[in-house]
Formats: sequence, structure tokens, C-alpha cells
Amino acid sequence: MPTTDSTTGLDPAVAAQRLREEGPNELGISQRRTLRDMAWDVVTEPMFLLLLGAGAIYLAMGDAHEALILLGFVVIIMAITVLQERRTDNALNALRDLSSPRALALRGGTLVRLAGRDVVREDLLMIAEGDRIPADGTLLQAHELAANESMLTGESEPVAKQPADKVFAGTLVVSGQGLLRVTAVGRHTELGRIGQSLDTIALQASPLRDEMTRLTRKLVVIGLSLCALLVALFWALRGDALQAVLAGITLAMGILPQELPVIMIVFLALAARRLAAQQVLTRRLNAIETLGQTTVLCVDKTGTLTQNRMAVAALCIAGQELDVQNLPAAADGSALPDAFHELLEYAVLASEIEPHDPMEQAFHRMAADHLVDTEHLHPAWSLAREYELSPQLLAMSHLWRDGTSAHDTVATKGAPEAVADLCHLPDAERAAVSAQAARLADRGLRVLGVAKARHHTQDTWPDAQHDFDFEWLGLVALADPLRPEVPLAIAQCRQAGIRVVMITGDHPRTARAIAAQAGIANDRVITGDELAHMPPQVLAEQVRQVSVFARIKPHQKLALVEALKAQGEVVAMTGDGVNDAPALKAAHIGIAMGQRGTDVAREAAALVLLHDDFAAIVLAIHRGRQTFSNLRQAMVYTLAVHVPIIGLALLPVLFGLPLVLAPLHIAFLELVIDPACSIVFEAEEGAADLMQQPPREANEPLLSSRHILLSLLQGSVVTAAVVGLYAWLLGQAAHAATASTAAFVVLVAANAALILPSRSSQTSWRSLWAGLTPVSLWVLGGTLAGLAAVTTVPWLAAPFKFAPLSVLQWLAALGAGLATVAVLQGCKRWFRVAATPH
Repeated sequence: MPTTDSTTGLDPAVAAQRLREEGPNELGISQRRTLRDMAWDVVTEPMFLLLLGAGAIYLAMGDAHEALILLGFVVIIMAITVLQERRTDNALNALRDLSSPRALALRGGTLVRLAGRDVVREDLLMIAEGDRIPADGTLLQAHELAANESMLTGESEPVAKQPADKVFAGTLVVSGQGLLRVTAVGRHTELGRIGQSLDTIALQASPLRDEMTRLTRKLVVIGLSLCALLVALFWALRGDALQAVLAGITLAMGILPQELPVIMIVFLALAARRLAAQQVLTRRLNAIETLGQTTVLCVDKTGTLTQNRMAVAALCIAGQELDVQNLPAAADGSALPDAFHELLEYAVLASEIEPHDPMEQAFHRMAADHLVDTEHLHPAWSLAREYELSPQLLAMSHLWRDGTSAHDTVATKGAPEAVADLCHLPDAERAAVSAQAARLADRGLRVLGVAKARHHTQDTWPDAQHDFDFEWLGLVALADPLRPEVPLAIAQCRQAGIRVVMITGDHPRTARAIAAQAGIANDRVITGDELAHMPPQVLAEQVRQVSVFARIKPHQKLALVEALKAQGEVVAMTGDGVNDAPALKAAHIGIAMGQRGTDVAREAAALVLLHDDFAAIVLAIHRGRQTFSNLRQAMVYTLAVHVPIIGLALLPVLFGLPLVLAPLHIAFLELVIDPACSIVFEAEEGAADLMQQPPREANEPLLSSRHILLSLLQGSVVTAAVVGLYAWLLGQAAHAATASTAAFVVLVAANAALILPSRSSQTSWRSLWAGLTPVSLWVLGGTLAGLAAVTTVPWLAAPFKFAPLSVLQWLAALGAGLATVAVLQGCKRWFRVAATPH
């Protein structure tokens, strides 16, 4: 038997086998970073090079044992870094796979939505306007189909397609519908031969990354300057060049902020992975940082606020209204009064034969329930001509030919005012239609007008719908209920200081009714016609006050987004169609609907809602705020823990004391700092009132001068405790090795204790312990266990040159380090009070 035919498509078992044998539909130009690539990046890191330099100096000094131990730490740090990079890379690769073009395939007689990579040869694919074609193929059917092939040919003009024509992977369907049989996938497509890669997701340039780059450069300059100063001082005061360079390397390892960019990428990538688990795909990582700044959320009505499950609610003819929501189904039409048969008949004729639009599906369902055994369904008729909906005329018409009659039949449906205009209704009738439509719209119903016309078969077809002699039939009202989660989600947006703006193509009264149900301010509704005649200064004033816009044309969405941005708002925008793409791209955060959205909308957007769930937008905003807050706390902690390291590298040289830290000690401290930042802080839940706070200012830096001062203050407290204890022990005639061991215990314990007040910006004593995650406890416990091992187990302590401490001495040093948490939290409380304006 053939593996595929035009009615059932490819057999699913054959498709699965072919996917295994021929591989996925990917271009084969892998953008994935291999372990070797990651290892090379680590090898070229300044920290790695400094460790190697220190090892070389130990070898030059004849201390091969110390050099080998240091090399062991190099391997451990390298492994941790690679694993961390691998974790980030896997998250990004998963997101990249999700964002690849989708395909609607016919397999085993069933339409299934596939990832583009799962398409195989001989698959039958349905394509429609807005789709990115996932593979090369031959058209079996085409209906007004045109494709943009500019990425292959350089020509931007759409190419009309007919049955038997070739279509190519990566090209975009700009109009019409079609059915294609796949002939080539992956590297065998035209796109694969050219060798372009379409599926890269990379960290885009962003204010946060730019800020991190500037901070890193400043710290590098400061660090190198201090290193040069230390080497010069050590050489001048003690005359040992190798020891001077070793001390300089130790200080450089303590200062160089190699963690900062790594922490940022880890936080953003893991936040994106967490969002993906909540069915929100992040296509651009910098959108996560912008989420916390969102001040205005622009949403469509249909499918975003409502369920996009249309059902016919009412039929109206000549002022007579019939409520059909509770009408029993009867295929012979007996349940539906005869007077309304023709209205439903022409609503179906004005719809697609196999519709995807929810309103047209509702017409077909109702006709199947009420018109099957009547003369009002015409399966034998052929569709001869379509007149598309346009921004200039919000109505569409179908011209049908039955093959026997001398006349063609024309059916139209659209906005009531547009259809009334096509019918050239007298003013009185037009006013009556408008009033009836308004009453229906006030109930939150979507209202369409329906009309019919006859056209002599021998005549040429007119170019415009206005050239037909239409006869008004009546109104059809459809219900699209509000999603149950929407009112609560919008209330949460209000609490978070985010204004929700509805932008819809619906009737103003429908928009007002849905806005009222959802909890959106609707004191005034502005229509697209009003918007078209507004001067820019008036528009700027109105977008500050009005939250509901109706009868909006696609190009006007872009104008509204630009007007809001001009007011200094940070705008998030939802959309699903080809015409929404400019507005999605112009918004600070474009949010595409994943289920009903087109591929071009997904590509223009920064976020994709995989389940079209409005509440997921609120979750994404919360995650954005949480990620930024946690990243800030991690950075405050990172800067703070480097201060005592710098102090212990510099102060002993200045005061003529024995050195406390060597490169090996810095390597151990890196094992404490990196997991604390990338694991503990990233997993924090954030403040409970995060969504009750106003949005972050657009120009608010990650680390303000207040945060840097707090880091320096907390780091200075730890420095004073460690250096003070070290100097006091030396003053008590303690052995230098004993004093440095005790100082190191205090340093590590204090750095571990610093995690507690750094987890949040709250200043209450209870906040130190509140919400401690199991991950935090494991990191704290692991840190203290590692400290105990390297300071008490002789064969581990020897490379560090640690002297054995008595149990009482060790516990006293540990207690002194942990006790700094009280001082550190007190500093934070005092700093908060001192920084608060009176």
C-alpha cells in the first residue's frame, strides 16, 4: 500500500520510522555548543589563567606538591563551570527547539500540530497565511496562495502559487491556503543548501547586559591597579619577586568579577526555563528583565480575554430577535423558525468551506444542527470568487455558482455598518440596524451583518463588493465568554501598577461590555475612526486616559503602541496575526499567542503563550520581577564577599603581617561564592508583596550607589572581623599558621552567614530565616562541611598550610564568623533607615 495519499496523509508509524532513519528536519548547521567549546571558554577565562600562573610560580619555587593541589582545584572549578554552562545551554536549546516553525500535518486521516523538526518526507502539510513553511514541497492544492521567498531570492514581491508549484522551507505564506506534499527536509532543502540557520536563540544586547559590562570593566581596572600596587609594595618592602607576583595573583583572583556575567546569563536562562514550564516561551532573554518594568499591557479581546469559542447567540430579522442559545438541535429545521433559515444559510455561504475562524465554525455547527434536511445547504455549489476583508471595508463576500442557474449567488458578512453600507440602506433602516446591533453589543455579543445578492452568470465579475446589488438579510450575534481567570489576573495587574488596555476590532459596545466583565476601566471607548482623525498631541493625551479601543484596524495598533511609548510607558503587547507583527515588534515586549497565533507573529514576539492563557502573562511579569530582584541580591552579595578577600590580600602587606591567603584559598572560596549565587539566590521566591509594588523605573540600574555602598559596608564588617581576629591572635603570640587558620574559618563562616541577610531586601530579623529553601540549607551545610574538612583533616589541611585548631578554638572561630550575621543585618536595617528621605 502507498505510505501516503491526499485524504489520509502519511501513516504515523511510517512517519516515526522515517524520522528515526532520516533524522529530524533541521539544517544540520549546529549552533549548539559542545563540551569542548565550553571547556575552551573556561580555559581562556582570566581566573583559569591566573590559577595556571600561580601553579607555574609554585613550580618555579620548587613546590610541586602545592602546584598539583592547585591544579586539582582548577579541574574542580572547571568542571563546575562547564556543568553550569551546560545547564544554561540546555535551557537555551530547549527554548530554541520550542520556537522553531510549527506544521499542521495530515497523518492517518487526522490533522496534528507538529514541531517543524518532526516533519518528514511525504508528509502532507496544511499551510495558511502567516505560516512559515517548514520544508520543501509540491503543492497539491492552492487557494489564493502567495509566498514571500525573499530569504531565498532577495525579491520582496510575493510569488503567487498554483497546484504543482514548488514551495520552499523558510519562506512565508502571505495570503491564502494550501496543501503540500513534502519532498525534502533539513539539509536537503534549498535553505539547507544555502546553509542559513534560522533557529538561533541568543542573548540579545540589553540595558542590563550593558550595565554588567560597564561594572565588570570598572572592577577589572580597579583590580589590576590594586594588583600592580600590591606587587610593587611587596617587592619594595620584602624583596621577594616571586612571592610578590604570587600575592598579586591572589589579589587579582579575589577582585576580578568573572562571576558577574555568568550569574546574569544563568539567572535569565533558568528564568526562561521556569517560564517554559508555565507554558510561556521566551524567544529573547532580555525580555525577562524588561518584564519587571512593564507599565502598560495592551491586549486583544478575542482569544486573549475571551475563550475564542464562538457560538451563535441570537438571530435578528427586521427588528425580530430570536435567542438561539437554548434552541434544541433538529436537523430538519423544525426547531429554527423558517423566517431565520435564510439568514443562517447566507452566513454559512459567506464563510470558508472548511473554516478555521471560530465565528465561521459556529455558523457551520448551527447549520449542521438545524439545516441539514432543508434546501438551505448547498454542498454541490462551487466557490467561484472571494472578496477579502480589508481595512477599507470590514466585510467579505463569496460568489457561488451552482452550474444550472443563470445567476450566481453572492453572500456577504461583516461589520453591521459595513454591510448596511453595501446594501445602501435608507437612513431610517440604517439607524434601526445600528440600534439593534448596539443592544446586542451591550450584552457583550459579537455582531455581524449578513446580506445577499444575485449576479448574472454571463457577466464579468466586479472588482469590488460595492458593485453588487446587495439585499439586507439581518444580524447574527455570537457569544464568546470571558476566560474565568481573566478578572483575577487583571486585578493583579492593577495591584502591580500595570494598566491593562484593550485593543480590539469589535464593536465599541461589545468592547465596553467585555471590559466591564474583565474589570478594565471603560469610562470611554475610542474607535478606530476617531483615532484616524486625532492629531498626535490629542492622541498622546487620550492614550494616557483611555483603556478601551474598539474597531481598531491592524495598522492602528502600531500607532497606539508608539503613542504609549512616547509617553514613557513600558509596553507589553499581545497579538496573533500577520498584521499584528509590526506592533509586536515595536512593543518593548511582544507576546504572541502560541495556539492560534501565526508563525510570523511568534517570530516578531519576545514571548509566546503556548496555551493562550492570559493569566500566564501575569505569571511572566511576576517571574521577571522576581528574577531581577534575585539577581540584584546576588550581585550585592558577590560584591560584599570580595571586599574581605581584597582586605586579607592587601592589609597584611601594608602592616607587615604574614600573608593569610594564597591562590589555593581563593579557589576554595570560589567554590562557595559561585554555588551560592547561581543556586541559592536564583531559587529564592522573592518578596511576598512583589506584585503589589509599582513597576521598576525604566532607567533604574541593577546596582545603584545605595546597593554598592551596602555591599561595601557589609564587606567591611566581615573584613574588620577577620583582620581584627587575625591581628589579635598574632598579638597574643599565636603561631602565624594558627592565626591564619582561625581567620580563614571566620572568613568562610562569615561569607556563608552573609547569604542570609542578602537573600532579600527586607530588614526584619524574621526575614533571615523565612523562606529558606532546601537548596539554601544544602549550600550552607555543604559550605560548613567543606570548611571543617579542609581545616581539620590533616591531609586536606596540609596543602592550605593550615595548623590544627583545638575543638574549642575551631568552634569559637566558627561562632565568630556566624555571629557577624547579626551585625550584617543590623547594618542593613541602619542603612535602610539612613537612606530613607525624611
